Amino acid sequence: MINKQSNVYTIVYITVMVVIVGAALAFTAMSLKDRQLENADADKMKQILQSVHITTERATVVDEFHRYITSSMVVNDKGATIDGVDAFSVNVAQEAKKNDADRLLPVYVCTLDDGEQKHIIPLAGMGLWGPIWGYVALDADGTTVYGAFFDHQGETPGLGAEITKPQFTDQFDGKQMFKDGTFLPVSVVKKGQAPSDTRDYVDGISGGTITSKGVSDMLDDCLRPYKAYLESLSK
Repeated sequence: MINKQSNVYTIVYITVMVVIVGAALAFTAMSLKDRQLENADADKMKQILQSVHITTERATVVDEFHRYITSSMVVNDKGATIDGVDAFSVNVAQEAKKNDADRLLPVYVCTLDDGEQKHIIPLAGMGLWGPIWGYVALDADGTTVYGAFFDHQGETPGLGAEITKPQFTDQFDGKQMFKDGTFLPVSVVKKGQAPSDTRDYVDGISGGTITSKGVSDMLDDCLRPYKAYLESLSK
């Protein structure tokens, strides 16, 4: 019998407890994996719908998503459809790290109750403290912003985190992506200032300069590869 006061007993006891706890945590993680994935998918669906001003409850978000998102596709930077790729499964943050020509570019087509169609483009970038992301919905001609949604992983409450608020996102409604035939994604600038070119712009978050710049860079970087696709819509 092992002496309970000995070092050997302590080591054996700790080892057994680590194995038991580790096995329990692994089992729990595996058991909850499917539910976690379902919740993540539902949250993504909800965010996509918010870009077209549709708010849903958790219990109905899947049905509402399939009701309003009538089609989806993946295109390349030439505007051509890439067959055999599910738009919903594309990791936009990973694609944003690639050259434009190598990116998979998801598009969601939303058909509203009045029959109007909107084209929703996902975005991914970096804020002050971590990842930011969002969705921009454009009218059927691909030139005018219908709505926008943004979220973040860890921006400062009351400052950069304000990108999620309607006071910021509502500014994008009606902004133009093309100016005099030139593709110029909407910019985010410090309040009272304007871009050096003629592009449309919105006011950044007061006190959230770096996060605002992150949103502006994200819009430019993620929308730029869609130029050919959006031009095809306007034609």
